[in-house]
Amino acid sequence: MQFGIFTVGDVATDPTTGRTPTERERIKAMVALALKAEEVGLDVFATGEHHNRPFVPSSPTTLLGHIAARTERIVLSTSTTLITTNDPVKIAEDFAMLQHLADGRVDLMTGRGNTGPVYPWFGKDIRQGIDLAVENYALLRRLWREDVVDWEGKFRTPLQGFTSTPRPLDDVPPFVWHGSIRSPEIAEQAAYYGDGFFHNNIFWPKEHTKKLIDLYRARYAHYGHGTPEQAIVGLGGHVYMRPRSQDAVREFRPVFDHSPVMGGGIPMEEYMEQTPLTVGTPEQVIEKTLTFREYAGDYQRQLFMVDGGGVPLKAALEQIDMLGEQVVPVLRAEFARNRPADVPDAPTHASLLAARDTDRAQTAGALA
Repeated sequence: MQFGIFTVGDVATDPTTGRTPTERERIKAMVALALKAEEVGLDVFATGEHHNRPFVPSSPTTLLGHIAARTERIVLSTSTTLITTNDPVKIAEDFAMLQHLADGRVDLMTGRGNTGPVYPWFGKDIRQGIDLAVENYALLRRLWREDVVDWEGKFRTPLQGFTSTPRPLDDVPPFVWHGSIRSPEIAEQAAYYGDGFFHNNIFWPKEHTKKLIDLYRARYAHYGHGTPEQAIVGLGGHVYMRPRSQDAVREFRPVFDHSPVMGGGIPMEEYMEQTPLTVGTPEQVIEKTLTFREYAGDYQRQLFMVDGGGVPLKAALEQIDMLGEQVVPVLRAEFARNRPADVPDAPTHASLLAARDTDRAQTAGALA
């Protein structure tokens, strides 16, 4: 099972000090988080994509390419790549290039995002969001898997004899997670292709999360990719830790109260009861995270948010230290306990390459 962190890259005021970092400081902070994640032994660093303030990660592959040059092991991902407003040709090129630079340590999470105005900014209609996601991803898959593509669709100019360059590393495309928190159509899309489904459940009750994951698992089996239990699932999480729970609550409460998403409604304690947010000790984070399996089944990727909302960089780095030293080792052992042998690990470039070579050898043997 993979464990890691994700960031949305917001530029927010520290509610305790009143200081707001510059865009440069926030970008550099995201790099520091990725380097710390590798240092402490986490598996994945993921960044969102936004094109509006107060967010800075408008070019995820630029950021991830820089991080790739400074790391050796950690998988670099997005959370999310906007499949609706990005040109699938540019996605194919950018991520293949990143694949080569990172020696295969790349995957991506496609999604529609949560910012309505981004659609007209890129010449798209939000009312066609699902249709854009379906058509653009179908083209992206072909661009990565076919050397020469002839294609005509509804939302972009036709392609005639087009070859996307560079080709994917080892002719193995990056693994794709389809990210959604509300759309059964996206769960269906992930299942149809046998791709991963990532439910970033940090704002949602478990009943809602379970419904979408159950749909994805059932449809994954329907399309013949394996049993429902073998489907590839990822979840989000949101943590703030201190050795004493009262210190964690005291420090994080101003962040919660000033959050444009979390604050202004129910109290933080009630919010924690209803969502994956855990503010407390490392032991409490372990206990809460282990309950995710009760409604998501045996899953493959767990990403935590540790920054954002004005959490200062120093505190965010301390969260990663605690994840690496105290939380993830226990979670690895506990999630591995009684895990069925036929439940796969999260795909990596190495595992996808091995599977491809095995399939080719079996096909050659059958034809011999």
